[in-house]
Amino acid sequence: MTPLVQIDQLALLDDKSLLLVEDDEILLERLAAALNVRGFAVRAASSIETGLEIVRASPPAFAVVDLRLADGSGLAIVSEMRAARPDSRCIVMTGYGNIPTAVSAAKLGADDYLTKPVDADEITDALLTPRGSITPPPAHPMALDEKEWAHISNVLAQCSNNISEAARRLNMHRRSLQRIVRRHEAT
Repeated sequence: MTPLVQIDQLALLDDKSLLLVEDDEILLERLAAALNVRGFAVRAASSIETGLEIVRASPPAFAVVDLRLADGSGLAIVSEMRAARPDSRCIVMTGYGNIPTAVSAAKLGADDYLTKPVDADEITDALLTPRGSITPPPAHPMALDEKEWAHISNVLAQCSNNISEAARRLNMHRRSLQRIVRRHEAT
């Protein structure tokens, strides 16, 4: 649950509009519902095109954008947000985090860069952290093994549980992936 301080901060804000851009429909629905509960007025989009339409029509105060979308890079939305509404807070989230993309996101105006799996509490904390401050660490961080498994299971789901295709996307050997899946099925 989000700390009371964060909820109080959100209650004081005039504009609680938030653009959420994610091409994984299940994750999009879950995050939108969780962020609505936390007081944001969420407008959801599953593509860059739809996200840009929302920004151009009525730029929101907040944006949470996936880096890799089916139709390109979510950084295009961050750039458009900065041009349309410089005071907005933009968060980039990705399952493929690395230093070069984090630097690119920061140069284009992203306020924070979160690696998936990420929950609504982490997103809320990042959105409400004042500019120039450091986002507080999560109260209950996932263990590295849990994060790894969450990412692997997400990729497996995207590949309809096709081990060979998931292994290619994860850049790992098929048998290694099979061993990891078996280990997690046994627990």
